[in-house]
Amino acid sequence: MMLKAIPQPMRRSVFISDVHLGSKHCHAADLAAFLASLRCERLYLVGDIVDLWWLAQRRASWGAAHNEVIEALHALHRAGTELVYIPGNHDRPLRRACGMMLPAMQVRRRTIHTTADGRRLLVVHGDDYDSVTHFGGLQEKFGDWLYSRILTGNQLLNQLRRKLGRRYWSLSEFLKRQSGAAERYIERFVQAGLQDARRRGLDGIVCGHIHRAALEQRDGLVYANDGDWVETLSALAEDMDGTLRLLSHTGETLALLPPQSRPAPEQWRKAA
Repeated sequence: MMLKAIPQPMRRSVFISDVHLGSKHCHAADLAAFLASLRCERLYLVGDIVDLWWLAQRRASWGAAHNEVIEALHALHRAGTELVYIPGNHDRPLRRACGMMLPAMQVRRRTIHTTADGRRLLVVHGDDYDSVTHFGGLQEKFGDWLYSRILTGNQLLNQLRRKLGRRYWSLSEFLKRQSGAAERYIERFVQAGLQDARRRGLDGIVCGHIHRAALEQRDGLVYANDGDWVETLSALAEDMDGTLRLLSHTGETLALLPPQSRPAPEQWRKAA
């Protein structure tokens, strides 16, 4: 039984990443339903939307649901949503188009989003921090192999859960939280992102890459990770007043950061 997304209120901005279209682990049908329910002024595609690694190795898994995702993006554009694409490591070749205006979307290496309440957030995929977070070598290769097997198990488990009418539950997320090494890796990533935002004089960061959704405030900075669509099935949304929400694939609010009290200067709103 396919879960239907709750109709969404109008959002000022929405951020999604790590869709991995073309990979067998992509939950394309859930994303297509989410996008079909979405209404927003601006949609940021924060990297790894199309998995060119899988396509290059001729292991692509592309079905009707993947086409529905593309059609939903076109529908949002026709409805007036501005699309901004920030390529990640799995769609890296698209970075050659950074700074150019392409049909239906802008492509940027990174950008700064200004919320309705004046917070300036760095928007970047997050693979820039790999040199800080990764170990490399055989340990990392084994981790990639194991992660792929866990994702396959996650899909099989949730196919069964849906047949039984149960809600989506991420086996892979559960297992990662049991691993001290995984938790230390994620903490290094969070710290690297926050340090980058602080160095640039910004109020926080919006990213993806590590497939761990989060929305929190640390030392006065916003850390927002919009998650992914292979295990977390989540997105980040900004309300019209600047409230930030972490949303599930059905549109439920998982976490929330209220707007700051001071209003945004008019020039910041125009530059957002």
